[in-house]
Amino acid sequence: MRTGADTSLLTYNAWTLRVRRARDIPARLLLLLHGWTGDERSMWGFVRHFSQDYWILAPRAPHPAEEGGYSWRELKPGTWGVPTFDELRPAADALVSFLDEWSASVSVDVSRFDVIGFSQGGALANTLSMLYPHRVRKVGVLAGFVPPGVDGWVSRQPLKGIPFFVAHGTQDKLIPFERSRQSVGILEQAGAQVSFCQSEVGHKVGADCLRALEAFFED
Repeated sequence: MRTGADTSLLTYNAWTLRVRRARDIPARLLLLLHGWTGDERSMWGFVRHFSQDYWILAPRAPHPAEEGGYSWRELKPGTWGVPTFDELRPAADALVSFLDEWSASVSVDVSRFDVIGFSQGGALANTLSMLYPHRVRKVGVLAGFVPPGVDGWVSRQPLKGIPFFVAHGTQDKLIPFERSRQSVGILEQAGAQVSFCQSEVGHKVGADCLRALEAFFED
């Protein structure tokens, strides 16, 4: 089913996802991870000007959220606050397995890929990168954070040399700006090369940071 000029809504195994095909093969792959209560439609405004050399995949998170939309963390009794590394790990593992299975069906190389996550999706992008640093090429974290519980991983410097782009609004009341600054420090301790962009906005991405995001993923 077509969902726009150049994207399609697909189902693959248990996943629902929105896909934009690359113009040519071989191509790069970009994985989009929406935030809490988002879905497969939520992230496309961030990448409307991205190169046609990308295959872009935006999967829907597997767990329905009570408020509507979907969550990358399974909601259980006693679950509250920001998701932890251990709570997001099942989603990260499932995404990598999904990519490997999907790639075989379309002959696209996903041995390394780029990823952009917003809010909870940003936390998942950080989790995925810590777990599978050999699989990620570049990472964008928008209005997100490093989830608690990564201390044992950071000292190993799993992100050594991986470029990260982090954008956050100074007026963000959902994920405070200071939490993002702390997250940058953690990513750098883990070895990441972090480019940081701040804007005078709330829980979203400012126009200047959006342009910087596009430039970051140009090559």
